[in-house]
Amino acid sequence: MTRIVALGGTPRIGSSTERILGVASAAAEAAGASVIHFDGEYMSSLPFYGGPGHSINAGEEMVAAVREADGILIASPGYHGSISGLVKNALDYIEDLSKDERPYLHGRPVGLIATSFGHQAAMSTLLTLRTITHALRGWPTPVGAAVRTTAETFDEDGNLRDAKARVQLELIGNQVVSAAGKFG
Repeated sequence: MTRIVALGGTPRIGSSTERILGVASAAAEAAGASVIHFDGEYMSSLPFYGGPGHSINAGEEMVAAVREADGILIASPGYHGSISGLVKNALDYIEDLSKDERPYLHGRPVGLIATSFGHQAAMSTLLTLRTITHALRGWPTPVGAAVRTTAETFDEDGNLRDAKARVQLELIGNQVVSAAGKFG
């Protein structure tokens, strides 16, 4: 079975970023993958990578999951035109894979999602996620999503109202699953 790690969110449990990531994750699961989630609550518990309180065991569940993953989904809110410090710190933990036979995100498809109240911040956040993915030797999927979020993004049942965004997010989940195992 294809193993996908979904990483993203904010310190607020059930944030729009986590819920948006959930749409892509559900599509990956529907395509036959198993998905393990590392949300904002988990990422908030991580000490700054290499800083005070950091130890070899910090983030070990996430690092182990990424090590075994066939693909990755990453979602970050756009904060001041870039990714959040919370998501960046979690991605810094991938440094623990630097000496692996398959270092960093080598050979793995990575689906990228940015959320923001404004289009400009969402786009620059998505571009930053692509740059980081390249630096970590991952393969960004052809489709990424920059989703503008507002108080009306979800209906009263928690469903995403924007049908076009839903199609993009589902495509990202499917692209990660279909590309898993195809890159060197």
